[in-house]
Amino acid sequence: MPISTPDRVLRVLHVEDSPLDHDLAMAHLARAGHRLDALRVDTEAEFARQLASGRDGWPWDVVLSDFKLPGFTGLRAQQILKDSGCDLPFILVSGEIGEDTAVAAMRNGASDYLLKNNLARLAPAVEHAIEAHHERLARQQADRELAASRQRLSELAQHLQTSIEMERAAIAREIHDDVGGSLTAIKFDLSWIARHVDVPEVQHRVATALDTVAHAVEASQRIMLNLRPAILEQGLVPALQWMAQAFEKRHGITCICQTSHDSMQLPAGVPLVAYRFAQEALTNVTKHAQASKVLIDLSLARGVLSLEVSDNGRGLSKADLAKARSFGLRGLHERAGTVGGWVDVSSSPGQGTVLMLSVPIPGAGGADDTDFDDPDTLGWDDNP
Repeated sequence: MPISTPDRVLRVLHVEDSPLDHDLAMAHLARAGHRLDALRVDTEAEFARQLASGRDGWPWDVVLSDFKLPGFTGLRAQQILKDSGCDLPFILVSGEIGEDTAVAAMRNGASDYLLKNNLARLAPAVEHAIEAHHERLARQQADRELAASRQRLSELAQHLQTSIEMERAAIAREIHDDVGGSLTAIKFDLSWIARHVDVPEVQHRVATALDTVAHAVEASQRIMLNLRPAILEQGLVPALQWMAQAFEKRHGITCICQTSHDSMQLPAGVPLVAYRFAQEALTNVTKHAQASKVLIDLSLARGVLSLEVSDNGRGLSKADLAKARSFGLRGLHERAGTVGGWVDVSSSPGQGTVLMLSVPIPGAGGADDTDFDDPDTLGWDDNP
């Protein structure tokens, strides 16, 4: 906001016990081209009242204060300003002020200080203080808007994660109810045909069809497990152990799962986040790592759940981690944030990669695995 324009009035609250010094200070400001609306006060009570009320309902632009006043000092006036909650530029203007006092005032938030025998510097000091004040307010507003935008983005990401899980559950149910049911019916029909037809060619075709159906059933079960990890109902530990075994069998990569507890008591929602974290980490291993060994390490200690997935692959460079379209790692961070956790990545070319999920668990005891079968939390309600 411009400080000096034809229709801009500079509202000055001056803490000064000398009318002459007040007039002299205002004269310097007027000579610099400012239209003034100034008020002189010389008591704590009046100063506090004017801070609260402003000038005819308008806020003050700047506070000028003498250092030595009857009954209080400029530092006291600065403290009153601070305690009032009014965010205004504060400038000490005094006949004499020691260096220690000036330093203390600046540390406490004063915009500037100057001596009364150098009032030629008053107008530039006021202009600079107000301009710096406006810039600081603009930065604070920008920071607030940025924080609000980040919060909205985080909420959107969490909503998307929840929506994805609900959609996965719905698709898994469709596969189970429709595709799985149809495949089972086909299998029964083929078995019936095999029992009632003696033609060798037909028997051969039926056997081939039964093999195909068996592969389709196995594939549909695998897809359902990936979409809706029902294994979590048995607990996070057995779910990760099953995941490691299935990964090693499917990809031929040695996968070891070790845990600090046979079972863990975790808040609802945390097991699913941990499971998806491990799932995504193993997917990254198959896509990028070129590894021959993977270690999944789950521990619960000092109130923090830690899930580490490490490999002996080619590793990631800084450029890989900074890719604009590196949505996998970003998704892990966002998913961890839904349960108050965070993700750390440690990697270097040729040294493998370590992905670690950490989630604070208030009152963690590491006793029994509970809350894994909460359909409302996991989005597995049979009536969405």
